[in-house]
This record gives sequence, structure tokens and C-alpha cells, in this order.
Amino acid sequence: MPAPLHVVILAAGQGTRMRSRLPKVLHAIAGRSMLGHVLDAARALNAAGCHVVHGHGAEAVRRAFAADKDVTWVLQAEQKGTGHAVAQALPGIPATANVLILYGDVPLARAETLWPLLQGKSLALLAAMPTDPKGYGRIVRKAGRVAGIVEDKDANPAQRKIREVNTGILFAPARLLKRWVPKIGNKNAKGEYYLTDIVAMAVKDKVKVSAHVVADFAEVQGVNDPGQLASAERAFQLRRAMHLMTEGLQIRDPARFDLRGSVTFGRDCVLDVGVVLEGIVELGDGVNIGPYSVLRNVTVGAGTRIESHCVLDGATIGSDCRIGPFARLRPEASLADEVHIGNFVEVKKSHIGKRSKANHLAYLGDATVGENVNVGAGTITCNYDGANKHATVIEDDVFVGSNTQLVAPVIVRKGATIGAGSTITKDVPPGALAVCRAKEQKHYPNWKRPQKP
Repeated sequence: MPAPLHVVILAAGQGTRMRSRLPKVLHAIAGRSMLGHVLDAARALNAAGCHVVHGHGAEAVRRAFAADKDVTWVLQAEQKGTGHAVAQALPGIPATANVLILYGDVPLARAETLWPLLQGKSLALLAAMPTDPKGYGRIVRKAGRVAGIVEDKDANPAQRKIREVNTGILFAPARLLKRWVPKIGNKNAKGEYYLTDIVAMAVKDKVKVSAHVVADFAEVQGVNDPGQLASAERAFQLRRAMHLMTEGLQIRDPARFDLRGSVTFGRDCVLDVGVVLEGIVELGDGVNIGPYSVLRNVTVGAGTRIESHCVLDGATIGSDCRIGPFARLRPEASLADEVHIGNFVEVKKSHIGKRSKANHLAYLGDATVGENVNVGAGTITCNYDGANKHATVIEDDVFVGSNTQLVAPVIVRKGATIGAGSTITKDVPPGALAVCRAKEQKHYPNWKRPQKP
């Protein structure tokens, strides 16, 4: 039987350069914390155990992953370097296991990149060849073989010219780590215990050390400040965009696209620049999304067009609809087929029937709208009395004139017409014309608004 894999994730650092109260590893890439991305990679490798070494903001970090029952939390009360961090986790790892060391602030490493490290039976390093190796530990070779790692601050001028650098990610049998890690010293410029010192120990013990060079340097770049966080975000988003385009999604500019969740799509879907998808988004065939629109937990039927600058959240949209520009669909908005929702129209917790239209400056909340209804500009459903929400029902084939207030609870029956500028407080009979315009302004002294219980 192959040895079980245990992944140790070093996530104890404070991240002072982030200048944030939030622990560094909880800062997000594509809507998921950096530590969350690293845990995803560990799980993709079928890890038998995930050991997160945490320290700064320990309670907040644990709380953020309270639902993750497969995580073993290891507290590093004092941050004394990577070697010291790994030493805290080793007692909880069987000697018969293999160990992969990852970092909570290196969020873009993919399982397929890490997989080759796991194929050996000795010490394996993930290396890189950046254009500027400044700040990284250099991999020192003798006769082509890895002989050791020198940290940037401890390197001499000749060693600083070496381009092959250590990413910090490494793999080794637990029995070897349990032998080497306790021997790590702190005689260096920072007085810390460097995990990389085990490379020299492996060489001394005549244990083979291999180095696998990562193809995409962005996968192994650490995040230490907001600028690096932004760079990681763009690298991750570009990676996702390129993958989606290989599967047929048309993204007008992959450099201006954000996916903070998941998306499924049919044929001939087009996303213009600046589109943001969050949560779970489902797009039918031929959906077209205009520039700078945000879709969050939305299902969109085939042939629907969403114009620019729309915000859709928790909505279900039928086929061949036209939405926007500048429209807002809030949670529990449901649109049947061929519905038109125009500019500056807001729909909340309402169902809009087939072929109905609200093309300008309207608010529909807690409403049920039938088929073939026209809602004029400036129309609102007055659904909230200050304490409770009330429903509005507009049946099929109703015409609502502009600047109408529908004071819920109220029902407008099939085929009715409401004259512009009306305030409707009573149910409207089928086929009737309702007109209600105040002739004079009235005042009611000492009026008391409804109060919540």
C-alpha cells in the first residue's frame, strides 16, 4: 500500500505589509481566502490529513474554516521560522506517512503542478526560474546535483546570481523530516529556523534531492502586500478565463473578467468586458451579457440579453428576456420567458409573467405579475408599511400607466387599466379603468406610523 499523504500548510504569519486587521491568509483571491485555495489543492491530491499551522489571528482563522472537519489545527504561538512551524505539526503525523509542505499565502499552486513531487521516495523541491530572483533562496548545485539552499539574506554575491530559486514547497517522507527538523539551527541573519536547512542534511545523509521547476511562476508567488494580492487575483482570473474559453465561452477581454464562484454555460454565450460572476451562475445557449454587469447566484435562460451595468442577485431568468441597462434584480426575482426589464428598474421577490414589460424607472417588490402586462415608467409597488411586507398581484393583460403607486395588499384583475398618476389602494375589477388622483392635499395631525413588535 502506498504511504498516506499528509499536507502541512504554514499559515501562522502576521502579514504586516498587508496593513490589515484581517489575518493575511484570509485575504481573498476570486472570492475565496488564500488558505481556502491551498486547502482545495491539498484535497485534490487526496490528502489523508491537512495540518494547518496557524498563529496570528488564530481564532479568526479557525472560525473561517469551522465547517472544515478534515483540518487539524496546529498552533505556533511564536513565529520562529518555517522549520519551527513544521516542528509543531510533525508530532501529529505518522512516521509511515509522506509529507507535502505548502504555504497559506501561496494560493495559486495547482494539484497538477504538485503531483510530480509526490512520485519519489525521498526529498523533492518545487523550484522556479524567475526573471528577478531577489528575495528567494537560491538552489546551490554541485556537479548538477542539488547541494543546498542559501537564503537571499545569507547569500554571497556569486550565489545571488543564481536564477534557480526555492519556492518553499517540498515533499519528503515523514520519517526523514522527523530526523532532520529537530536538528535545524538558527545561526543566520534573521535568527530563524529555516526548513530549507534540511536540504544540506539530506545531501550529507546521501538522500537524493530532486528539484522540479514550475512552468508558471505565478503559481508559486507569495502574497505579502495588497499589490501582490492584486497580481495574484489577476493571474488566477486569467487562468480561469483561458480555461473557460477553451470550453467555448466567449470572453471579450480575459484581462477584464472575474469569476468568484462557478459558471456553467451553453453554446454561443458572450461576456463583454468587466463582467463579474459570483456564486453559482448558469447560462443557457446564446446568453449575452453586456459590459460591467454583476451576476450572483443567477440562472439565465437561452437567448436572454443582459445589457450593460446590471446587477442580478439570486434571480431566475427565463429565455429570450431583455434586461437593462442599469437594471437590478434582487433575491427571489423570477422572470418568465420574453420579459423586458429596462433601465433603472428594480425587481425584488417577485415573479414576472411571460412577455410582460417594465421598461423604465420602476420598482416591483413582493409582487406577482401575470402575462402580457405593461408597467409604466415611475410605477412602484408600495409593499412595506414600516413594519410588514405586503403582496401586490397584477393579473394578465393589465396596463399600468406611468407614475402609479400600488399600495399593497392589492389585486389588479385581468385586463384592467390604471390611469397614469394614480394611487391604487383598492382591488381593481377585471377589464376596468382605475383612476385615482388627489384633488387636494390633506394633512392628518399626530399620525403614528406602524411599529414593529
